[in-house]
Amino acid sequence: MIVLDNLTQFQAIYHKGRKWQRCLEAIANSHQLRPGVMHSVGDSLVYMVQESAEPVSDAFLGHRRYLDVHYYLSGSETFEVADKSALRTLEAYQNETDREWLACDGEKGETDEKPEMRHVSAGQIAIFDNTKAYRFCGESEGHPVRKVVLKVTIEDGYFLNK
Repeated sequence: MIVLDNLTQFQAIYHKGRKWQRCLEAIANSHQLRPGVMHSVGDSLVYMVQESAEPVSDAFLGHRRYLDVHYYLSGSETFEVADKSALRTLEAYQNETDREWLACDGEKGETDEKPEMRHVSAGQIAIFDNTKAYRFCGESEGHPVRKVVLKVTIEDGYFLNK
């Protein structure tokens, strides 16, 4: 799980690779998009503008085939992130949705690591890698969230099944 302070930092770190360049294209195009409508850039990512905070959840969400990248245009949001290995499965992974739901209740106990609380705000980028799961805790009052949500394939710019 990585939180970057701005797009300049993102460009400096992720300047190589087609999928990362496509992330920047999608973010640059976001001002033209209607919220809630998914778009794609090539075969490596889909994205949308979201004008609300993620729903608060007791369960942690994990992915395997896609990384989630959230670029905050305005507002702020808090979430918790934890290693999947420290969580208990609530709902098994489904290939069709690329989702698995996990719980943090101390039963699995492979590590003593507690979920890490993070707060992100306008201009920042959160990258959720596939070894972690996350859950959102809500937005800051008076600061509605508007963000670009990108789903980026873990493969190098192509899908293995094509």
